[in-house]
Amino acid sequence: MTRSNPDDKNGKMPSYFNLPPLDVSLAFPQATPASTFPPCASDYFQYDDLLKPEEKAIRLKVRACMEKEIAPIMTKYWEKAEFPFHAIPKLAELGISGGTIKGYGCPGLSITGSAIATAEVARVDASCSTFILVHSSLAMLTIALCGSEAQKQKYLPSLAQLKTIACWALTEPDYGSDASALKTIATKVEGGWILEGQKRWIGNSTFADLLVIFARNTSTNQINGYIVKKDAPGLTVTKIENKIGLRIVQNGDIVMKKVFVPDEDRIEGVNSFQDTNKVLAVSRVMVAWQPIGISMGIYDMCHRYLKERKQFGAPLASFQINQQKLVQMLSNVQAMILVGWRLCKLYESGKMTPGHASLGKSWITLRARETAALGRELLGGNGILSDFLVAKAFCDLEPIYTYEGTYEINTLVTGREVTGFASFKPATQRSKM
Repeated sequence: MTRSNPDDKNGKMPSYFNLPPLDVSLAFPQATPASTFPPCASDYFQYDDLLKPEEKAIRLKVRACMEKEIAPIMTKYWEKAEFPFHAIPKLAELGISGGTIKGYGCPGLSITGSAIATAEVARVDASCSTFILVHSSLAMLTIALCGSEAQKQKYLPSLAQLKTIACWALTEPDYGSDASALKTIATKVEGGWILEGQKRWIGNSTFADLLVIFARNTSTNQINGYIVKKDAPGLTVTKIENKIGLRIVQNGDIVMKKVFVPDEDRIEGVNSFQDTNKVLAVSRVMVAWQPIGISMGIYDMCHRYLKERKQFGAPLASFQINQQKLVQMLSNVQAMILVGWRLCKLYESGKMTPGHASLGKSWITLRARETAALGRELLGGNGILSDFLVAKAFCDLEPIYTYEGTYEINTLVTGREVTGFASFKPATQRSKM
């Protein structure tokens, strides 16, 4: 049945569809344009006391920039699924690109300092955090840990200043969790290598200047690493559309057809899949701190919202059920921070194992999901609007729950370590380690 409408003339939508954009200040009457994001209220157990002065300083620097520069624009770009390129110079000024890398213009942060910076970026916007993580803790770190001295000198200084952008391409259309079974191949030719294959879900790839590509050497059957320039003949990158989370991140499908890579851009320290784990060990710690930061932000938003919004003549914060949910969120954040902090200390002391990193990432993302769900509930109907930021964070957590190892795979990595059995191999190959 078709219902007529007096406003629906000449194919135009009714006038009530042309409402002005939502003014979030109506929900947060005490907020000003400079305080789109609320003050941090989530450090209930005063974990700041565990940080060194320089780590506290980087936290405050990143927090101030993110709240002032990124918070006011992130929802607009998230809705459009576009990247705010004009914000890159502001992110560069933070001096966190390169993270733990020393020299070559990189900051040489402690892993705790780098993790804190990651959390502070993610607290305001998970997509910006992912952009930096892919560029810094994956692509740059691969060059720093596995590249030649010439490659470090050539590429790292510009990458550290975000004058050039990098991506990291391991995942393929048919191989995600089973990344050791890559189909992309590299064949040795005179003066270099020919790459053939496809990659998928590669963040930053649509605009990256450098692409760190992993491919199977046709001679050795081992995984090797290569630095590919964005204008290489035979290289095509297509943006993946219609994501529900991390919409600002530009994920791409990469197709390589006879892409030539000179010998000087072969990453000499990547000679097996195990070499990629040197990088993943660090990046998995950083990924564990992303949901910590997101959960901090969700709690901060809900903490302000419940105190400022009234129902039945009283602030929402005064109702028992709301307090119970808020405290559950706060409890999760405190526990998540402690696990993340311990991971950093284990890494710094050389004691962290793949199982430690995997358990940290899987458990923290699980708790973050619960925190986001509770936050969405606390905001009621406004909890589904990206304008109120919690819904955006709710969606952004979903891809983080999956990337850098799904929840299930990460639990099995830890399970293998504590039992001695690798359960995620084909049944015919399972055996005690």
